[in-house]
Amino acid sequence: MSVRIDSDGEASSFSGTSGRRDWRTAFDAIRRLLANGDDTTQVFRIMRALNVGNAPMNYARLIASEQGGRLACAQVELAERFSDPAFVAQFAPGTVGAAYRHFLETTGYSADGLVAVSKVISEDQVQHPYAWFGRRVRDTHDIWHVMTGYKADESLGEACLVAFSYAQVGGLGWAFIAAAAALKSLGVTRNTLFARAVWEGYRNGRKAKWLSGEDYETLLAEPIDAARARLGIATPVAYLKAQRELGPEMASYLSNRAEPVAA
Repeated sequence: MSVRIDSDGEASSFSGTSGRRDWRTAFDAIRRLLANGDDTTQVFRIMRALNVGNAPMNYARLIASEQGGRLACAQVELAERFSDPAFVAQFAPGTVGAAYRHFLETTGYSADGLVAVSKVISEDQVQHPYAWFGRRVRDTHDIWHVMTGYKADESLGEACLVAFSYAQVGGLGWAFIAAAAALKSLGVTRNTLFARAVWEGYRNGRKAKWLSGEDYETLLAEPIDAARARLGIATPVAYLKAQRELGPEMASYLSNRAEPVAA
């Protein structure tokens, strides 16, 4: 099950939305997503249906943080930075930026690909502080993969990062996807390794510093081991154990995300 995640704003903040959770849409979308992990449109449907009030809460937390006011005033569009080859190429070996560059080179993913997928929700692009915060979470999703060690090209890694993200920024949509993936894994793998790794992702997200409050242009230049230590990002022991022991059984979950993004 591949996941491209966005943090949707409070539904009532945008035209055409009710401000109420839409469980019917969420259940329809999760059924489609679990049947086809490359159907990432369903992720955004879930987020829009369930993440009511999430962006206002997180935006308020951002501007109350030490450097959040400056970040909010600047409203840098991180996708534009991360899609600039010269920007990505500048980071020294051993830094977060170098690890992110390696991630892009080895997976074929791109910040532009995230933007293209997210446009299935029109309000994602509006000029509004809550929408900007949503784009910020979207655009740092793959950097969170790099920082946490959860692989992006396997469903186990994606599910663990979804759980980590729920702990970090809230939003019922994140929890809904993580729980559904963990429940499906019980039938696919016939054990609890996958589910325990997802639960560990949530716990590690709770323990870590709030990543959405970071200045990512500065973070990318930081040595990755030092950044992980400073932010309290723990080694995902249960995840690594599940990776080793599940082996081919995880194949029924795997998805090739590079082709849909390129398309």
